[in-house]
Amino acid sequence: MLDYLSGNSKSTNKQIGSWGETIATNYLKRKGYTILDRNYLKKWGEIDIVARGTNGKIHFVEVKAVSYETKRHLSNAVTRRTWRPEENVHFFKLKKLNRVIESWLMEKNYTKEWQIDVIAVRLVPREKYASLKLIPNIVL
Repeated sequence: MLDYLSGNSKSTNKQIGSWGETIATNYLKRKGYTILDRNYLKKWGEIDIVARGTNGKIHFVEVKAVSYETKRHLSNAVTRRTWRPEENVHFFKLKKLNRVIESWLMEKNYTKEWQIDVIAVRLVPREKYASLKLIPNIVL
């Protein structure tokens, strides 16, 4: 099994992360979201995706991606409930993300409703397969 924590090269990790973000972005677009920013970067952190939902609410989306050699490896991992990519969105990550969100809100002078969502993407690049899980409204 390959995953972005297994010690693969940084370029492979970045590629997996980028694929995950592209898959998540396309998913949100299909659901009617408008993508406002992607990879909003500050010295203190990054927001993977900023999107406006169909109800007008802003969604700050953290994408976590993991890759597997085959669909069978993916299926085994899901069945055994082994490590899930969304588990890497822990308290300290959310705290860091919150600081970047505050920057975005101030920069855009946005004062309406918003929320933090997580999209977990499991990839099987060799078989051109991905599954996605949206976890809405993560709270600090």
